[in-house]
Amino acid sequence: MATKTALITGTSRSAGLGFAVARQLAEHGYHVILTARDQSAAEPLAERLRQDGHAATALRLDLSDRAGMDEAAHHLAETFGHLDVLVNNASVMPDFRVLDALDADMDALRSAMDVSVIGPWALTQALLPLLTAAPAARIVNVSSLSAQQIATGLDLGAPLRSPAYSMAKYMLNALTTVLARALADTPILVNAVDPGNTATHPERGDDASDRPAAESAYDIVKAATLGADGPTGQLFADGRSAA
Repeated sequence: MATKTALITGTSRSAGLGFAVARQLAEHGYHVILTARDQSAAEPLAERLRQDGHAATALRLDLSDRAGMDEAAHHLAETFGHLDVLVNNASVMPDFRVLDALDADMDALRSAMDVSVIGPWALTQALLPLLTAAPAARIVNVSSLSAQQIATGLDLGAPLRSPAYSMAKYMLNALTTVLARALADTPILVNAVDPGNTATHPERGDDASDRPAAESAYDIVKAATLGADGPTGQLFADGRSAA
């Protein structure tokens, strides 16, 4: 039987959601590929998983570098020949303290869109031959509660917090639907998951109510391991469809 493989973007921090997802997928028997812009940041995390008896590899992947994506796809094709799971987890929040759309910085918006929308779109294209080579691949886009500020409509006069980040995650949800439709005639399922407020930045002072990364990772892993009769093109939050 071919080895099940899963690639997770944005796995450079031990407290991060990406690493929690990687660990849980490894526990499900996947060979996990941990990626980061700097491979030296992902390698120690892959080594931790290997020391725990799991199959794990670190790989450099910069979502702003299309040539680098193609190189990664070529490497994976030679090494594994297929990809069962793609988790688009990498994210940036360049306007954490901005509280109004009229104060949005366009450079911050471009940065957020590059990582949360254009990057996952381009990566899906680059990895599509590997995803279609798998029996029934799964693509999971990690969304955010911030996107719901736009999706559910803002009350008149209400501010749009972190406007660049929120808009990028909203567009990622839209991309999820677009990709699901494009792949409707294949066994590939594409869904987005809002992991909720998660304690991934202890150095920044996480709120006491934030969920542990391992708890938030559960719904992402669930979407990554859906059966053949699972949904596609959906946004999930707290295990339920939020679409």
